[in-house]
Amino acid sequence: MTLAALFTVPETLRSEERDPDAIRHALSRYSQLLADRRILAYAGVGGFFYAGAFAYIAGSPFAYISYYHVPASLYGLLFGAAILGIMIANMVNSRLVARFGSDRLLVLGAALAALAGLLATVAAWTGWGGLAGLAIPLLLFSALNGLIVANSLAGALSAWPDRAGAASALVGAIHYGSGIIGSALVGLFADGTPWGLGLTVGLAGIGALACTRLLPKQAA
Repeated sequence: MTLAALFTVPETLRSEERDPDAIRHALSRYSQLLADRRILAYAGVGGFFYAGAFAYIAGSPFAYISYYHVPASLYGLLFGAAILGIMIANMVNSRLVARFGSDRLLVLGAALAALAGLLATVAAWTGWGGLAGLAIPLLLFSALNGLIVANSLAGALSAWPDRAGAASALVGAIHYGSGIIGSALVGLFADGTPWGLGLTVGLAGIGALACTRLLPKQAA
């Protein structure tokens, strides 16, 4: 569909307003954004979180259904609980962001993600707590989407308000690209137990928290 639109939808911008070097200029803008420590910090926090979130999506069916023998219908409820947690976290974020600022909430979200990730890693490695020992920290990690993703994007856009579109595209690409890597790591670390899932989520949480050290001083 995209290719069809590319070749069939006519250009609406008048010829005298078109930039003949648009691609080169766009790449130049992205290179400037990538050289900005603030952009990399905000994108890094969100990117590491996305790696853990996609790891949860990729690895939780095996961990819950195949390893802990959770019925498929109950797995749907567990996954739905994670979505509910995201909704609640978004509501909390919307109420607190005006008072505390998006940067502080981003740091809080990253710290909680690191804690939840470490708990998931321990549970996956030792089997401590069984299904609940793994599911509870994973649910907490997933819910933190409401504190991390929106605030990381808001921070990146505030750093380059005159290039908000390019910044949004770059951060989004880093987020989802990191998610793909997180999914792959679950398979790479797989050993027939939830270890691959727990380890990836744990590393993602620690990575997100580490990236907050690169945020502007007033944020971190």
